[in-house]
Amino acid sequence: MVLWPEVTALAKSGASRKASKQSLTKVTKRLPKKRGKSHKQSYYTNVYRVLTQVHPSTRILSKARSVMNSLAADIFEHITSKASHLIYYNKRHTILVWEIQSTVHLMLPGELAKHIISKGHKGVTKYTNSV
Repeated sequence: MVLWPEVTALAKSGASRKASKQSLTKVTKRLPKKRGKSHKQSYYTNVYRVLTQVHPSTRILSKARSVMNSLAADIFEHITSKASHLIYYNKRHTILVWEIQSTVHLMLPGELAKHIISKGHKGVTKYTNSV
């Protein structure tokens, strides 16, 4: 079985070992460098924490947790895309708190939007006080 015809031809003709190594490096292809895995956002731990706060004795199946993860990722993507549309109309490059709040008001119904905005405001103030 002949893998590299140039190398076997050099070996048969009695060429030096150095010449065969040089031709071997010319023939072999370099493999591309492996990249690290990109971090994918997941909400698995958050879903579990909220469930244990609301119902401590209740458990959740992995498929149900996967559905909740997809739902949270989808809502996050929708909110950020709508907020980016708002900043485009205002000719700015930074998403501020009020864009997120108005997007949540537009997307989600009444009491749910108010509850989410109050929790978000609480989280932002907690973050700014810790930094």
